Amino acid sequence: RSRTAPRVVTSSATRYFSANPHVVVDKFVSSPPPTPSSANAEALRHPNDVHDRNANYSDEDSRSMAGVTASVRHNWTKEEIAELYSLPFHELMYRASTVHRMYWDPAEVQQCTLLSIKTGGCTEDCSYCSQSTRHKTFVKPTPTMKVQEVLEAAKRAKDAGSTRFCMGAAWRELGNKKNAFNHILDMVKGVNGMGMEVCCTLGMLNAEQARQLKEAGLTAYNHNLDTSPEHYPKVITTRTYEDRLDTIANVRDAGISVCCGGILGLGEKDTDRVGLLHVLATLPEHPESVPINALVAVEGTPLGDADADDETESDGIADVDAFDMARMIATARIVMPRTMVRLSAGRLSFSDAEQFLMFQAGANSIFNGDKLLTTDNPAFDADSSLFQKLGFVGKPAHAGPRVAPTEVTGEVEITQVKGMEQQYA
Repeated sequence: RSRTAPRVVTSSATRYFSANPHVVVDKFVSSPPPTPSSANAEALRHPNDVHDRNANYSDEDSRSMAGVTASVRHNWTKEEIAELYSLPFHELMYRASTVHRMYWDPAEVQQCTLLSIKTGGCTEDCSYCSQSTRHKTFVKPTPTMKVQEVLEAAKRAKDAGSTRFCMGAAWRELGNKKNAFNHILDMVKGVNGMGMEVCCTLGMLNAEQARQLKEAGLTAYNHNLDTSPEHYPKVITTRTYEDRLDTIANVRDAGISVCCGGILGLGEKDTDRVGLLHVLATLPEHPESVPINALVAVEGTPLGDADADDETESDGIADVDAFDMARMIATARIVMPRTMVRLSAGRLSFSDAEQFLMFQAGANSIFNGDKLLTTDNPAFDADSSLFQKLGFVGKPAHAGPRVAPTEVTGEVEITQVKGMEQQYA
């Protein structure tokens, strides 16, 4: 089986036979390859398609380095995740940072830009959202942007260094919006034609709509679960948790990468944060990316008004600090090692040092540009300065992530489990 990076079993590799005579467990470290020249250094990348990447490691059981063992699992229990989440902060950070280095190049960070192509006028009652018609906020409804306007915005984002362009529309679902959907398909084709990856967040999708978006060149689809199933009804009543899971299934079945995460600061408890991670980590396939957001409280929304009420004691609404974000990101990194963890909304409220803490916890993707739908975000120049300060490089568009340097140099012990027939075929 071919791999992008050298994965040669060394002469010191030890083979263990389990009690099952049809299974071979193979533990090895990859032999360090010759020092790559500048011409072929970029060749050490995984496939860009997340399904191809996962297929390359289908027989991998676990990875170990520096006393930490990790594996891609879908049978996590809430108790196991809660135990990780509750670790002393220093220990959680050590484990997450080690896992991050076993599976990723920590110097490479994906840069995404999010544009609201249709703002306000949404009929949903999400209690955090400034775009709902049920809340009196500063947001004024606007019609769907013209295709050319969107493509011009995408070009500006690309020129500023962004490699994934995300388009969001404030409505409950695409439904029968045929004219608008055709325009969105043209937007997807146009952005894809620029050499950028394309992501959309358009509310609920049916299977046929997902298929058409895939054919148009859509890379990923964002549909957040927001919080745990238990806390969700306290935040949203016009769309069920199952509705969201159905859309995620339609996207996944169409072959589109799933982007799905949540928001901290919705009045949830730690058990709800664990509950959200449990749902994500036990999906049939882990999301390609998991955005972790800190609520940006907006006046006029139920959660924004509750946060602004000085008479109300702290109840977890928008009461999110850098340690909360780092703890959530670190736990997500451990339970979903091959998933990209995106540091998303609320980043403007954190210092460079605090953001570095979150990158150390395992974040390897950000939204850049001065707006995230309707809320402020660090400008391109600020992020460029931050990348330079921290020694980060952006992930290229339509290129798989770099192979972890620790895998290339043989620092990681990899355990594989194969059927006997496969091993000796």
